[in-house]
Amino acid sequence: MKVDGFGGGEICAAAEANTTESPPAPEIGAEENEKDGEEMFVPPLNFAMVDNGVFRSGFPDSANFSFLQSLGLRSILYLCPEPYPDSMNKFLKANGIRLFQFAIDGGKEPFVNIPEETIREALQVVLDVKNHPILIHCKRGKHRTGCLVGCLRKLQKWCLSSIFDEYQRFAAAKARVSDQRFMELFDVSSFKNLPTSFSCSKR
Repeated sequence: MKVDGFGGGEICAAAEANTTESPPAPEIGAEENEKDGEEMFVPPLNFAMVDNGVFRSGFPDSANFSFLQSLGLRSILYLCPEPYPDSMNKFLKANGIRLFQFAIDGGKEPFVNIPEETIREALQVVLDVKNHPILIHCKRGKHRTGCLVGCLRKLQKWCLSSIFDEYQRFAAAKARVSDQRFMELFDVSSFKNLPTSFSCSKR
């Protein structure tokens, strides 16, 4: 893990974690376009709220900075091995956001290797409310992010059908049997003080 500072008896918990598409451009002459200098808030690809103080998305870019600022983030949890871009590092430094990086390769089936210990370490970061509000992201916000969120849902005692439904909502046609198998077999018994939800976190 890389961390950068400022410089069964399961509950079937169906949740609506709708993806957020970028809003369509307003029509020319629309009222909201009449004011000069109006700031647009554009969420990243596949953005959604996971729980209070926990968000997920694909890779943000500069068009999403204003939106991310509105979340008041304390942390970003990044699940790719590639170095974080300079533009994102500057944004983090300017806004006092801590970066946690867990390098998980984005292989394609049948060559998918999901490192269980890395997922466990990443979950510990998500479970620590001192890191909230936190954004979890990979490249597209589908597989690596979906596996981590799915394992969090097991901690929250969601039934497998609800976990898979949420995963498939983001992965769509790219859903992987190996990801779902990993979530099914993931053992949560070693985690203590398991949360059913998080209280609303503010910076």
